[in-house]
Order: sequence, then structure tokens, then C-alpha cells
Amino acid sequence: MFSPEGPSLRELAVQALSSVERGYDLLAPKFDHTPFRTPDSVLDSVASALRGIGPFDDGLDLCCGTGAAVGALAGVCRRSVTGVDFSAGMLDVARRRHRGAAPRVSWVRADARALPFGPAFDLVVSFGAFGHFLPRELPGLFTQVRSVLRPGGCFAFPVVAPPRPGSAAYWMLGGFDAVMRVRNAVWRPPFVMYYRAVRFGEVLRELERAGFRVELHALPEFGSRGDGSPRVRMVAARRLR
Repeated sequence: MFSPEGPSLRELAVQALSSVERGYDLLAPKFDHTPFRTPDSVLDSVASALRGIGPFDDGLDLCCGTGAAVGALAGVCRRSVTGVDFSAGMLDVARRRHRGAAPRVSWVRADARALPFGPAFDLVVSFGAFGHFLPRELPGLFTQVRSVLRPGGCFAFPVVAPPRPGSAAYWMLGGFDAVMRVRNAVWRPPFVMYYRAVRFGEVLRELERAGFRVELHALPEFGSRGDGSPRVRMVAARRLR
């Protein structure tokens, strides 16, 4: 799962016993060599789907990490791209990687639950960040996203179909979540990272309650499941007013 340039088991253990912010600060230099980094195939597919529903002027990458999505966003947004994350270590890596992109790309350290922007964006994207939010935090998170979008703006993110019950992936993700729950019950500070805590239906309901109109776009590059449903979708939630 990890390349030779990725973190060692000892480094992962230290990170897992830290807070979320401190853990990602420590992981940042090697994050791009782990399975946690969103694959380019997903980034490119989402960018292609966004070009079909644009245009967009100003984009925000929510929980941007090391800035993997910024290149894809730069091809979608005509004017500017901003990456926001609460890990200083992740943002340091992102700045170094995209140094030549300034001033079109900017970086801001902030918590997604308290964004320091007005309605300045046409597009907000997020990749793989929902596992860091508990279900009770979704209403506040989506309210924050809505507040930084201009009327008619779009909040987009990919969603992978859940594994079939009883499959190897099903038990692996469930086992990971169980380990994290035990860890958080006996160790402080907590490290919030769950793969199955937030359900797809709950996400859609909370988006609608926050004032979004939700559309689903299949990402055909990833094929279909046995029942014909897409393996990966892009959620495109439009701010209504």
C-alpha cells in the first residue's frame, strides 16, 4: 500500500496517536506516497465533469492537503484557485509544490468549520475529507461551504459506491473504523478519521437542508457495478440563493 518513500510503521503509529492536526503535520512530507492521497485518475475525472457544468471563475479546494487537486482546479477555474487546510505542514508542502503558480493560486490556513471568507467562490471542491467530520458536524460544515459560495455556485466532490457487505473491502473499512473508535475511547487527543461514519444518504439530506440543490453525475471512467450503478459519482450541489 505504501511506496518506499512513504512513512514507516513507526511514523504512522506516532501520527495516529497525535491529534488530527499534529498527525497531518507529521505526515505531510510523505503524504503523497501513501494511499490516502487522492489518485490523479479521480482528480482528472472530476475536473472533466466540472468542465461540463461550468464555467467557473474562482475555486476553493476545501481541506486541500498537499494541493494535489490544485492542478486539476486550475484547468477548470478561469481566474483563481485557493487551497484551505488546517495543517500547516500540509500547506508548506503545497506551497513548495505549486510555487510557480502564484499569484493565481493562494493558500490559507483555516478550519473548514470556520472559513474566513465571504461569498467569494463559484466552486468549492473537496476530496476525501469527510472522514474527518462526525455526522453531527455536517450541518455546520455545509452551512460554511454555502456561505463562501456565490448564489448559483457549486459544491462538488466524488463519492465511491460502498463495498458490498461481506466483501474484503467491507470488512477492511469496518475494521479500520473499529480500531479508530477503540483508539479514541482510550487515548487523547482524538484522531477523527472514519470511513463509514458518514452515510451517503445523510450527506444528501444535509446538503438539501443547508440550501443546496443536488445533482449526481456518473464518472464513467470507473465503470459500473454488477447492478449497473456507477462505481464513482460526482456530487454537484448548487447554492439555491
